[in-house]
Amino acid sequence: MALGAPDASCAPDDGPPGTAGLLLPLLGGAGNLASVTNCMTRLRVTVLDPQAVRRDELRALPGVLGVVEDGTALQIVLGPGVVAKVAPELARYAETAGPFDPAERVEPVTAAALADRGAALRAARKARNATPAKELLRRIAQVFVPLIPALIGCGIVAGLAGLLANLHRLPSLAPALTACASGFMSLIAVFVGYNTAKEFGGTPVLGGAVAAVTVFPGVERVTAFGERLAPGQGGVLGALAAALLAARVERWCRRRVPEALDVLVTPAVTVLVAGLVTLYGLMYAAGRVATAIGHFADRLLANGGAAAGFVLGGLFLPLVMLGLHQALIPIHATLIQEQGYTVLLPILAMAGAGQVGAALAVYARLPRNGPVRRTIRSALPAALLGIGEPLIYGVSLPLGRPFVTACVGGAFGGGFVGLLAQLGDKVGSTAIGPSGWALFPLLKGSRGLGTTAAVYGAGLLAGYAAGFVVTYAFGLSRRSLAELNAEDRPSIAGRGGD
Repeated sequence: MALGAPDASCAPDDGPPGTAGLLLPLLGGAGNLASVTNCMTRLRVTVLDPQAVRRDELRALPGVLGVVEDGTALQIVLGPGVVAKVAPELARYAETAGPFDPAERVEPVTAAALADRGAALRAARKARNATPAKELLRRIAQVFVPLIPALIGCGIVAGLAGLLANLHRLPSLAPALTACASGFMSLIAVFVGYNTAKEFGGTPVLGGAVAAVTVFPGVERVTAFGERLAPGQGGVLGALAAALLAARVERWCRRRVPEALDVLVTPAVTVLVAGLVTLYGLMYAAGRVATAIGHFADRLLANGGAAAGFVLGGLFLPLVMLGLHQALIPIHATLIQEQGYTVLLPILAMAGAGQVGAALAVYARLPRNGPVRRTIRSALPAALLGIGEPLIYGVSLPLGRPFVTACVGGAFGGGFVGLLAQLGDKVGSTAIGPSGWALFPLLKGSRGLGTTAAVYGAGLLAGYAAGFVVTYAFGLSRRSLAELNAEDRPSIAGRGGD
């Protein structure tokens, strides 16, 4: 059987039939896959040879909602649920493949192939010019992405526990729900340490062991800088720093300790050195940083909530488009540990509201364009629940202007929520991951649950309205309207510069 054409019987049982098998040849075959991971909506693939990727066919594949390139790294948007089923299957193909031989690849010399090759070269140059800071942010995001399902699940359970407590119902069940919700959060440092060591070249369990020092109850007997430590001090930031140090110490030991002693010396030195530095330095410093983040968020909303919300809501869609929004996860997690909720997520979620409003305006302005209207109808339910990639890559970004006007809608929604926070009605989320209407079960704020939900809902409506009005008025030029509503319509993919 030819490479990249797996047996149909190997296709996953769930999701679009044979999605992994269909993706495989378009990515250059199993041997071209260096790594396969996923987040909530995106398949993250690193390839050995970017020129072997058939980009046009990949974007046109049914079920693929968008493709983001960064050198040899590809982010393929498949949507929630589907990506979780496709990624393991594609990873299995990669693990069983032989070495990749570029000489075996036969690529027709066409204009499209040359254009793809040029795009790959530009992407490779961009990757070479990437700053260390940007690369560090991407790697830190990879530490937290696998934790999102647990954060969502525990956040929803915590919301149910809080609701029962407020309603004074089922008093015997509320403590059990609290225990289910709090178990993971009390040990999140261990999971962060495990993933950090794995991402940065250390032994995962050693990273988890060193990070576990930060949540050990006995640290309260340790004094650093004249102050007694508290279990959990520094939160996820302390665990992240501890595991980074552990990975560095371990790599140093591996290069210098004789192989006969490595199995004994390296783990012991890693835990001892990294653990002591964590206790007598990192926990204290991370605790100060975590406290400063909480105070900064409070002051930001108290003194300039409307302006801050306008800026944050307006800039979040470009971050989502580039996949860089994951770098905010440590900040959200720190705020949740410090204050019980993150006040930033509801503001950032307004970007999705602007996107929905913009899509509705495009739908209204293109009454004779069946393909675009079908795309909007199919993507709108996911967008209402906070999954914006289908609308971004299927509608607003290819059309150009609607992406900008969607950002304006998000800015107005964020400004509204920020203004209410400035007036004393703070809205926060007890977990990260969902947005849109899916965020309601996770809401928590400075007032009662009803007031908090009303403020957030009003913010969504403001984002919808602003996105719709601005897009309806300025989102499509007269030329675009004439062409896209004509009987012989150009492809939406060609409207990006209008």
